[in-house]
Amino acid sequence: MKILMVCLGNICRSPLAHGILESKLDPSRFTVDSAGTANYHIGEPPDERSIKVASENKIDISQQRGRQFVISDFDKFDQIYAMDRANFKDLKQMARNEKDLSKLSLFMDSHPDSPFQEVPDPYYGDMSDFELAFDLIESTCERIARNLYSFIENRK
Repeated sequence: MKILMVCLGNICRSPLAHGILESKLDPSRFTVDSAGTANYHIGEPPDERSIKVASENKIDISQQRGRQFVISDFDKFDQIYAMDRANFKDLKQMARNEKDLSKLSLFMDSHPDSPFQEVPDPYYGDMSDFELAFDLIESTCERIARNLYSFIENRK
């Protein structure tokens, strides 16, 4: 199964979600990637603060590079998670058909008891904003990973 995490610039939230979810899944069964809806940071590494908060939690995202979401990602990925409503809306507008739309989810919908409905963009904040983003993403990725494994087990 192939999963894509999407935020605006692909340097803060989606690289964290990419690295965190990847750390929770069997790489022989799952592929995780990330992208941004905007082209601001193509080819750049994640924000230093994202790298730092991930590293403090024993996850290395330093080798990731920013890329922009492209329409063909709808063909390559089984599930596409948007970190916030604005990016979810942008992805919905790019969808070509119902099949594309069926692959889209708002990331925090996977964690319905969270007080947050979106992952706040930490870019203009300080390290505490990146720590909050990490914690929200980590707890949501834990639920996503459990649900994926449960889904696979139930298909047997």
